[in-house]
Amino acid sequence: MNDSIRFILNGEDIALIEVGPTETLLDFLRLKRRLTGTKEGCAEGDCGACTVLVGRLADGKLAYESVNACIRFMGSLHATHVVTVEHLAGRDGALHPVQQALVDCHGSQCGFCTPGFVMSLYGLWLTTEKPGRREIEKALQGNLCRCTGYEPIVKAAEQVSLMRPSALFDPLERTRSEIIARLWAMQASGTIRIGTGEDRLIVPASVQALAEVLSQEPDATIVAGATDVGLWVTKQMRRLSPVVFINHLSELQSIIESEDGVTIGAGVSYTRAFEAISKKIPALGRLIDRIGGEQVRNMGTIGGNIANGSPIGDSPPPLIALGATLTLRSLEGQRKMPLEDFFIAYGKQDRRPGEFVESVFVPYPKGTSRFAAYKVTKRRDEDITAVLGAFLLTLDDAEMVADIRIAFGGMAATPKRARTVEAELIGKSWTEATIDAARHAFDADFQPLTDWRATAEYRQLTAKNLLTRFYLETVGAPAELKRFEEVA
Repeated sequence: MNDSIRFILNGEDIALIEVGPTETLLDFLRLKRRLTGTKEGCAEGDCGACTVLVGRLADGKLAYESVNACIRFMGSLHATHVVTVEHLAGRDGALHPVQQALVDCHGSQCGFCTPGFVMSLYGLWLTTEKPGRREIEKALQGNLCRCTGYEPIVKAAEQVSLMRPSALFDPLERTRSEIIARLWAMQASGTIRIGTGEDRLIVPASVQALAEVLSQEPDATIVAGATDVGLWVTKQMRRLSPVVFINHLSELQSIIESEDGVTIGAGVSYTRAFEAISKKIPALGRLIDRIGGEQVRNMGTIGGNIANGSPIGDSPPPLIALGATLTLRSLEGQRKMPLEDFFIAYGKQDRRPGEFVESVFVPYPKGTSRFAAYKVTKRRDEDITAVLGAFLLTLDDAEMVADIRIAFGGMAATPKRARTVEAELIGKSWTEATIDAARHAFDADFQPLTDWRATAEYRQLTAKNLLTRFYLETVGAPAELKRFEEVA
């Protein structure tokens, strides 16, 4: 039981005794199982042509999510149900309603991307009975098509929401109880170790086992969602060993809400974090909705985004502005710190040998405090940040700045506070003149780089303009651009 990765592929039990630490689900499906409906388009989790569903037990229930097979490693699949497009047709060969709707609405032209769209729409069909257009577009954020213009695909999604035959037709609903029982039987009783030498993967049985593994393997690569690590392999061709998979650890999946804030486990996905955060911090919820596509949000974790330490990671700037606290863990116990202190230099974080990110506490904005987060990209959805600014403002009764926290990504080697700008604003009246006078202070805080996403001059001007935008929004000016359905 503890020397193999075991999962269900469509209807078949799979046990892998020999599997590489960075072998992808896409390669396994296409090269070893000849399930070629799952396509390789971008190999970086961007186009959605490789979309499959992965079901996992959580709190005794079986939940399916769309994921990118191209950056999903096999070691993360233990005790899961992998579903590909080949599994959807009925026993008599009849198309699934999702597939038939795409045919009826002419939602496919060249057909290369179609299986990925089918699987994304199928995931939506399973979880949402009557999705609106916004929910459909959100479900399809991570799927790109060069032919159709998307409208026929959206119409297919609207049509299929009205087509719900008995559950016995659907392959997942028909076998749900059986799959749950089979997945329970696959649960490992201990830590899984596969491989030797330069090709090793480890699946710890618990958080305590994870701490023990990392005390012995301090240089191991920890993988939660692999939305970034996956590209290290598919684009940079890096060899990683050993790889320690943590996405299954229920102890890292907790979301604990209190009056003051929410504690998010390091293994909580963006999708699950959105459910908790968007209620109390709507601006942060809107930002999460722009992180990758649905598949990336289902795989990626806030804890992983923090631990990775990228200067253009989307979650650290707003969490720093909110005053988040990070909890690290090792065999020696827990260690807490302000999140902003975790980032030391480019590629370097304050994580001691054997330590891992356990959770992050995110305080709720208090009283009449104003919070906003702005992500600037070349395209609105599913794009990497050029500049990301986050602002938390507290005014006193006289409309003077009692406190303000400003943090940016994409402006320095790490996510960073704009402390000089903050000092220019604290104690001043919250007016346009004050904002204009403080804009120059960005030049003392940041000296951004030029790359293919943006020039240094663009980044610096954008940061200054985002402060102005934040001011305008706090005084009621219609500064935020809204989509047509939000205005209507």
